Amino acid sequence: MLKERLTQYVYLTRLHKPIGIYLLLWPTLWAVWLASEGAPDVGIVVIFTVGVVLMRSAGCVINDYADRHIDGHVARTCQRPLATGAVTSKEALSLFAVLCLLAFGLVLWLNTLTILLSFVALLLAAVYPFMKRYTYFPQVFLGAAFAWAIPMAFAAQTGTVPMLAWWLFITTVVWTVAYDTQYAMVDRADDVKIGVKSTAILFGTADKWVIGGLQLSVLLSLWLLGKEQALGFFYYMGLLLAAGLAIYQQYLMKDREPQYCFQAFTNNHWFGFAVFLGIVLS
Repeated sequence: MLKERLTQYVYLTRLHKPIGIYLLLWPTLWAVWLASEGAPDVGIVVIFTVGVVLMRSAGCVINDYADRHIDGHVARTCQRPLATGAVTSKEALSLFAVLCLLAFGLVLWLNTLTILLSFVALLLAAVYPFMKRYTYFPQVFLGAAFAWAIPMAFAAQTGTVPMLAWWLFITTVVWTVAYDTQYAMVDRADDVKIGVKSTAILFGTADKWVIGGLQLSVLLSLWLLGKEQALGFFYYMGLLLAAGLAIYQQYLMKDREPQYCFQAFTNNHWFGFAVFLGIVLS
């Protein structure tokens, strides 16, 4: 019985599907390495890495709670624990609270500024899942939630949030809108039927062009950031690899087939890793 409950909680938190952890982790580590000029505090790396796992898991739980009445109408999500009734709403909210408290416990090891910023992170994580009912830009709110670890990382490492942190924050928001639009393309037909909004629906037949423009903006911003920070050869090699991956994603999306759009979405893990590797090696 306990094993079955724990299995359902794993499904609810999506720990068996770590792509979201990677997409949140890479820009967080970009920030940690840039804030520390390549020599991060080991404790801060551990705290933010564990925090990413906890908050991504919490985000999945509150997302499924928000979507508990609509996930059953979407082919990709109809077997989620809340949609099938395998986990109750009360259990989900309790699990969300526990995960947030554990993450907050980690933040308490850091400075006051980082603790204060963590309350914004909680607010963004809790609000994002409900935005798809009110706006065609829920991906922007997801981007803000994912990117908020960046000012927190700078605050933890340096005690301040400089302009560089906000530069990286905005770049990450744009990147998130690009890859989460790819993700939304998978569910577009179902979302239109049930009245859920997304950038994939808003962009319509211009979706691939808009995603390409967003990817180009991200790469340009990261290139300028590298110039500003005097990063070296390996950083630009990382950006070149990331650019190649963006082109590959466009190839995958060419016919808008849901399974290939999903592959394009998951490929962003390697995009983020390529940038991180370039920062570390520089």
